[in-house]
Amino acid sequence: MPRLRRRCLAGTSALALLITAAACSSSDDEASVVVPSPAAKAAGLCRDLHGQLPEKVDGLERTDPGPTSELTAGWGDPAIILRCGVERPPKMIDTTYAGKNSVDVNGVAWLLQKHDDGSYTFTTGARLAYVEVTLPAERAGGGLSPLTDFAAPIKKTIPKGIA
Repeated sequence: MPRLRRRCLAGTSALALLITAAACSSSDDEASVVVPSPAAKAAGLCRDLHGQLPEKVDGLERTDPGPTSELTAGWGDPAIILRCGVERPPKMIDTTYAGKNSVDVNGVAWLLQKHDDGSYTFTTGARLAYVEVTLPAERAGGGLSPLTDFAAPIKKTIPKGIA
């Protein structure tokens, strides 16, 4: 009887290890992002934006990241990632920083943040929901051109105001 019990325990341990390994491995190279948790009003605006987002950005096909959400979208590989309903970046409050690091692209104001790895994060300002676009280092050489593809949908769906 003790022999049978050891086999069952060994089998159970092997099954648990297999399940854990399967849960931790990815079946593809799909980008993944943290989905924002905005207030209800901002979430509604973000859903409206999601329906207006282009199929191509800067010539790149849409490849939405996981988990699937109306608050996130992506284009290309490595992906340009859009997240809607993010928190206001702390640097946006710093008027000295924001004044030196803001750009206007086709009527949409963006706060620019350059990261040590060469990537950039742009966050809209003066809108009722904050929209964040991250350009990986491999895509940052094109300058602000991806932001031009977002201007019309943002202006159409996310009204000006303070979130």
